[in-house]
Amino acid sequence: MGVSGSGKSTLGAALAARLGCEFLDGDDFHPPQNVARMSAGKPLEDADRAPWLARLNAELREREARGACAVLACSALKRSYRASLLHALRSARLVHLEGSRALIESRLAVRAHRYMPASLLASQFATLEPPQPGDGALRIDVSATPPECVQAMLEGLGLGRPARRSRARTSLSAARARRPPASPATRTPAPWRAWPPDAPAAPHRHAWPRPSATRTRTSGRRA
Repeated sequence: MGVSGSGKSTLGAALAARLGCEFLDGDDFHPPQNVARMSAGKPLEDADRAPWLARLNAELREREARGACAVLACSALKRSYRASLLHALRSARLVHLEGSRALIESRLAVRAHRYMPASLLASQFATLEPPQPGDGALRIDVSATPPECVQAMLEGLGLGRPARRSRARTSLSAARARRPPASPATRTPAPWRAWPPDAPAAPHRHAWPRPSATRTRTSGRRA
């Protein structure tokens, strides 16, 4: 969830790809009258969003019923919108993509949405009701790079290992894979392999047997 330009479609699609889930873009489910209204630069009212949210909820419940996973990108600006969106879902998690208004405006200035003009951003920030700590939403700062945001989502949702540990293990595995196997000629023989073939078996793991120590016993009696 988040305002227009927060990266919902980009990050949502990347997260779905990492999880092997279906990605749903809420913008694709708006009825024609909503698209026409937004294309004309008019913000949607609650009555405009109600059937759209109900449709998205039905899409999510249908996938949950058949055990399929999905990542949905949806503005879900108000708490009441989120209640409608998540109604009767048992395992949904909410991720709030947040960034400063200056950052979002700079992104909208260099992108063109198919029907959502940048002029509606002010109305979106005015409508936004950020999730509260008790709502269980994961907050992601979108000033980071997309890969960093996706990794933060995976870790925050408990679905991925920390990035630093993963990179270290990957580097170690790659180094092992690149290491050529040692040839018999270059292998360093173990000490016990240096024992001559015609000599008796060594009692210890040494190249040669240790000399036996001779102990001389002296009597304590004086002559």
